[in-house]
This record gives sequence, structure tokens and C-alpha cells, in this order.
Amino acid sequence: MSRWPRGEAQIEQLIANRQLQQVIGGQANGAHLLQKASRTLETSGQIADEDPDSAYVLAYDAARYAGTAILAQQGLRPTTAGGHYAVEVALRAQFGDGFRPFGAMRRRRNELEYPTGPGETTTHDEAQKAIQDANALLRAARQLLPTLSIF
Repeated sequence: MSRWPRGEAQIEQLIANRQLQQVIGGQANGAHLLQKASRTLETSGQIADEDPDSAYVLAYDAARYAGTAILAQQGLRPTTAGGHYAVEVALRAQFGDGFRPFGAMRRRRNELEYPTGPGETTTHDEAQKAIQDANALLRAARQLLPTLSIF
């Protein structure tokens, strides 16, 4: 398999800016991250009725694990300098708007984790939508993983 051509310049820029780093060996395997994403998403669904805020954050975490799995499969890993935003940029650059929900989830998760005032919470419906979006991203990651090679 050859390098994924779409978004190649953006990935190279993220590497040059030290927002992504290249990895080899066992780190260049996303399968375990897909398993972690699946477990986290399952937990999110189990607590959504009682704790929508935590369910939302866990759904986001599951989506992030799925996205990070895709990058790992390519021998890429986000750094602390790039963080979650680098995952978003890399996914959108390479795989397009199908990963747009990840960006919205990332921003909303930040609002929940770092509230600007009291009452910054989510609703049950919003948590359920996040779970659905994370599930779609996980399915996409599962389909992509076998098609990817080292960047």
C-alpha cells in the first residue's frame, strides 16, 4: 500500500510543526485503540440517562480514540503541542467532511470540561447525538484501518 495522498501537505505541516510525530513498530497499530473506543462508547451509552455530561465526554473520547487509531495505523501520533486539535485537522485533511462531527464534539467537550459559568451542562438528547456521531466515526475508522499504510 502507498501513502494516503489526500491531505499529504497538511500532515507534513503538522509533523513539521511538531503537532504530530511519526512512530514505528507497535505504536503504528490502531487496532487496540479501536477496541478502547468501542468500550468507551459502550460505557457512554450505559450512563447517558443518569449523567448526560459524562456520557457526552465519553462519547467524544470514543471518537477521539477512533481518530487516533486511524493516525496510529499510519504511523502518526498527536503530540502534546497538537493534542486533540491535531487529530481533528489530520482527519479532516485526509478523510474529509465525514469527520466534521469530531470537530464539533471536540469544541462542545471543551465547553463542558472548562465551563465559563454555572449551569454549563448538556441534555440527554445532545448526549445521545454525540453517541450516534461517535458510533459513526468508529464505524468509519474500522473500515479505513485495513486500507491504510505508514505515512
